[in-house]
Amino acid sequence: MKEKINPPVYSQIALDIALRISREELKENTKIYGRSVMSSEYGVSPETIRRALKLLEDMGIVEVRKNSGVVILSVEKAKEFALRFSEQNDIRLIERKLRKLLEQQHELSEQIREMVSHLVRTSEKFSKSNPFQNYEIDIPANSQVIGKSLLELKFWQKTSATIIAIRRKDKVILSPGPYAVLTEDDTLIFVGDISTIETVTKYIMQPPLDQE
Repeated sequence: MKEKINPPVYSQIALDIALRISREELKENTKIYGRSVMSSEYGVSPETIRRALKLLEDMGIVEVRKNSGVVILSVEKAKEFALRFSEQNDIRLIERKLRKLLEQQHELSEQIREMVSHLVRTSEKFSKSNPFQNYEIDIPANSQVIGKSLLELKFWQKTSATIIAIRRKDKVILSPGPYAVLTEDDTLIFVGDISTIETVTKYIMQPPLDQE
């Protein structure tokens, strides 16, 4: 549905008169009734009619002759005025829609900024409450940990890392106990600070003592 634009009353009356002239309801080189009659017809003040006629006169559509009335000069210019009036209304409509879109864009930008700010605050809070990150490492074929339990390995004491799960083929062993035995190709999932990556890697990669 097309949005309506309401220009000043006098310009609406000028448009109506121009349309009547363009349809030749009012003929060229004839006089149209006076201001008092037109003010009664349109239900407005004589001053409003005067402004409407002045607009038409400025466009070369009519001529206001003192003490003689209003003479219609040009049907063609009346048509041009009606067309231009319509185009100007379209431009005003576009401008209004653009302003609304810009307002919506500003509101959307504010919402995005608020959401980003909230995300950052939440992330910072999460980081502070959960300083340890999960890491994974695969046990290689020639590792000293194969065939040994976590208790035997004293894994936490040696690495400062805590194993929270073991992925073994298609199976995941959650919270493995101290008697869980590690096998080749197990994937250890552990938590700790960033330094534990190096200590766990060195520990896992060491060959059995009898092969050193």
